[in-house]
Amino acid sequence: MAQRKIAARVFRITWKLVIVLVVIGALAYYLRFRPIPVKTFAVKADTVRAEVMGTGTLDARTKITVSSKITGRIAALGADQNDPVSKDKLLATLDDSDLRQQVEMASATLEATKASLARAESEIIRAQAVLTKAKLDYDRTAQVRGQGAATQEEVDKAREGLDVAQAGLGSSQAAKVEAEHQVVTAERTLQYQQARLADAKIFCPVDEGLVTYRYREVGDIVVPGTAIMDVVCLKEMWVSAWVDESASGTLAVGQPVRIVFRSDAEKSYSGEVARLAKQTDRETREFLVDVRVKDLPSNWSVGQRAEVYIQTGQKADVPSVPQRLLLWRNGKPGVLVDDGGKARYQEIGLGLKGRETVEVTGGLKIGQVVITAGDGDNSKLTDGRAIQR
Repeated sequence: MAQRKIAARVFRITWKLVIVLVVIGALAYYLRFRPIPVKTFAVKADTVRAEVMGTGTLDARTKITVSSKITGRIAALGADQNDPVSKDKLLATLDDSDLRQQVEMASATLEATKASLARAESEIIRAQAVLTKAKLDYDRTAQVRGQGAATQEEVDKAREGLDVAQAGLGSSQAAKVEAEHQVVTAERTLQYQQARLADAKIFCPVDEGLVTYRYREVGDIVVPGTAIMDVVCLKEMWVSAWVDESASGTLAVGQPVRIVFRSDAEKSYSGEVARLAKQTDRETREFLVDVRVKDLPSNWSVGQRAEVYIQTGQKADVPSVPQRLLLWRNGKPGVLVDDGGKARYQEIGLGLKGRETVEVTGGLKIGQVVITAGDGDNSKLTDGRAIQR
């Protein structure tokens, strides 16, 4: 009786173990061979654009630091930070009371020198008249001397008068030259003082400008070269981007560019390559590419970061697949395809590589279905593994 109970107990335990093993085996078989959910992509004809990416900052091609040419106190400011400005817009005015006095004094000096010149010219006329009379007296005395009607002393005296008259004319002419030089000096002094007075008003030198920063306030004392405000010209905005030197052979001025600002990452703005630097950074092995921006976001700021995507090539209506679907085995590219409900690895040839898509030159046909695991783990998609679309 006891042996029967033991045998029954062993049988029940064995039966349970068999059931557990069957369940485990069935579960393992299901997990190993069950169809794997996949995502599909049909190979289609599309336009593939090859792009080179760089990162840089927005800046203006023309940047100006407005400063004073003379020493003075700021009496008024005509623009503030973020104000749009145009050419010849009055940006700052210095206290010019002393300068006006200097101009008035220089003007008075000029008038005085002109009067001196007029007197010198009058003296020349008088000296010429004296000289003419002296010559007549000398000639007459010399003539009557020959007739015995005048003494030698009278002739010598007439000659002396002639010499004095000639010297007087020379002195008057020299005085006129000196007066002319004084007039020129006074005119230049007046022009200099007028220029200094004009320098008390500081105007915007560019059209379509924008004040990006103001350094000074009314009442501040400035000296030549003191920065008052920064102005940029909005006619031409650039993104100066750093690009890896390996791409230098594919870049050229005029290539179209997509610009993505970090403040508006969902939208691309158009541009073109304006200039390629001829010097590479020895540490980063990158060089600068200046990209001309054709349109800007509604909110932008000088110095903000941006990514540029320079188009170096384009092919239209070519078979293409997303780059994210590519797999590499033994150094060769391939994809997983749907082969009658089962996964199969297919080697392919690649052509032009775009940012998101790549041209397929062989191994796939338009309309053929490429797959990828639904959870992103393609390691489970071995050749012959059943798939569920």
